[in-house]
Amino acid sequence: MYLAITVLLLVLLTESILFLGYSYITTITYDLYVKITRDNRVAKQKKMKTDVLRLKAELGQTSSQDEFSKWAKLRRKLDKAVADLEKLNSDISYSRAAFELKVKSVLWFLVHGSQVVMVLWFRKSAVFYLPPGWFGPAQRFLSWPSAPEGSVSVGIWFAACRRMIKALALTVNDFVLVPSTEKKIKTT
Repeated sequence: MYLAITVLLLVLLTESILFLGYSYITTITYDLYVKITRDNRVAKQKKMKTDVLRLKAELGQTSSQDEFSKWAKLRRKLDKAVADLEKLNSDISYSRAAFELKVKSVLWFLVHGSQVVMVLWFRKSAVFYLPPGWFGPAQRFLSWPSAPEGSVSVGIWFAACRRMIKALALTVNDFVLVPSTEKKIKTT
């Protein structure tokens, strides 16, 4: 019976990942990674953004005709700060993309690879046995591809669990999420 529960929990986990989406999970994971590691580039980026905004405000208050030398000096400072900020943004963006690619690869293996490994590893195992004669000739199909006859195979149990979880999610979506949006539409 542990195999049936393990498969059900694995399908629940994988369907939750697919429901949330790889991009959402990788974004949350990256934000958490940055907070935990306290990446100094992110702190430097925030400081550089505030400096650029301060320089822009100072440049806006300086007259280009009356105080040209001060204005030109501030303009060069601002241009250099913007160029440095863009370079840092590029570096952070590159490292973020690499991190997200790694996380998406792990998620893909967790979703698809774990199921393939489970089906291959337990292909000859019975998840549980059916009472004889209840399903007639369909009993052979339920034990497909190589589980003992009269039992349910891991592959069929994966498909049944996946179908049940998706149907449950659609039902919850129809009865819980849709009425709340209808109320918002009626009130506006």
